[in-house]
Amino acid sequence: MKKIILTLAVTMLLMGCKQKNLAETASELQTEQQKAVERIVSLNGTLTEIIAALGYQKQLVGVDVTSTYPTNIGETTENLDHVFKLSVEKLINLKPTKVFALEKEVRPELLQQLNQAGIQVLTFNQTYSQNGTKQLIDAVANALQAEQASAIKKTLDVELAQIEPITNAPKVLFIYARTNQMMVGGTGTPIEAVVELAGGKNAITEFVDYKPLTPEALAQANPDFIVMFDKGLEAVGGIDGLLKVDGIAQTNAGKNKNIIALDGLLLSGFGPRLGQAVQELNHAFKK
Repeated sequence: MKKIILTLAVTMLLMGCKQKNLAETASELQTEQQKAVERIVSLNGTLTEIIAALGYQKQLVGVDVTSTYPTNIGETTENLDHVFKLSVEKLINLKPTKVFALEKEVRPELLQQLNQAGIQVLTFNQTYSQNGTKQLIDAVANALQAEQASAIKKTLDVELAQIEPITNAPKVLFIYARTNQMMVGGTGTPIEAVVELAGGKNAITEFVDYKPLTPEALAQANPDFIVMFDKGLEAVGGIDGLLKVDGIAQTNAGKNKNIIALDGLLLSGFGPRLGQAVQELNHAFKK
């Protein structure tokens, strides 16, 4: 009798395992089928990066101009220019099943046009912090029913946990260079947040957001480091060109040539590579 009971128990256990495996296989098959029919448009570089990290890069058919990572993203997607001036007709012609965008960047008229065309628009809020990044990753993952979010967040936490504290936080000035104008970053910017995560502090606290660069502001801030987007530094002629800008050479950063240039999306995106950006800044601040 004991042998019969044992045999039945083993049989039921095996049947249960088979049913579980079949259920898992069916779920995976359903997920792959769902992915296969998706045609996704992303109107923000950070969202594009998250979508790709979650395993949906092949489903992206259109992206905005800020979507520069993964580096091969432009090979398989349509460039829709900037979200503020994109062609609605061009977007609709891509026949997307979902459009991803940040809530603060979507014009009401664009949202209305896409809704009228029967296109599902998913908007997200972004907070420039470690937790804010993880919340955004979760939100995008939920919208896609993707399962990789936990691994991405774990990597982010591990990378940020490796940041070594700096005893005397250096003063850091962010300069945004664009055509015929240079701006400096005040408080409340993504750059301020990433600088603080890396162990530095904003050299300018007198105003919020950005203001034009002036020799007076440089003298008052007297930063230990100047941080720029790599494209911005290139536009002003590299470090040598930047040192020719009135007031730069007289700062501590200018005297010591403490100029840090990083990719714009990496530095300010607050996406899956936030840990990498903070690590690079942290290492640079300690030299």
